[in-house]
Amino acid sequence: MAEITTIARPYAKAAFEFAKAQEGGLKQWSEILTTAAGITRDPSMYQVLSSPMETARKSEIMLAVLEQAYQGEIPQSAQNFIQILAENRRLTALPEVATLYEGMREEEERTIRAELISAFPVSDQQQQQIAAVLKRRLDRDVTLECHVDDSLLGGAIIRAGDLVIDGSARSQLAKLSAALGQ
Repeated sequence: MAEITTIARPYAKAAFEFAKAQEGGLKQWSEILTTAAGITRDPSMYQVLSSPMETARKSEIMLAVLEQAYQGEIPQSAQNFIQILAENRRLTALPEVATLYEGMREEEERTIRAELISAFPVSDQQQQQIAAVLKRRLDRDVTLECHVDDSLLGGAIIRAGDLVIDGSARSQLAKLSAALGQ
């Protein structure tokens, strides 16, 4: 995992710096990289991209599928980026490039995605309250993604970047059990 991150980082940084210099570029490149990463994650496409096929052919295939999947015109700069990745045999690193790029974009825009995993559905009002508290704590705009996990029994878990708040019933019972065992 660390190796793929090391490989992907310079590409993500280059894409980010280029996108940052363009009007509306951060959002557009985010969409393109996210789409390209999704394509690369497909097992059959991954197999094609990691095959010994000519790099020019891989680039053609990737761009053709990307043009079909991305609902808009792909700028020449993004096409060139895909071709450079292909020439350097790095197309399979696209998911990590996209992840690193998103981290840079979130840092630049002072935003963060937070995940709320709860035992039961959370109302819109509760979601807004949680997002507001996280915004104050993290000093960033928060996009909250909510999921229900029946295995939690009760409570919730919040993940936002490096921050993890585990208020699940399972966690509380484990803490109680550990305290009683000492």
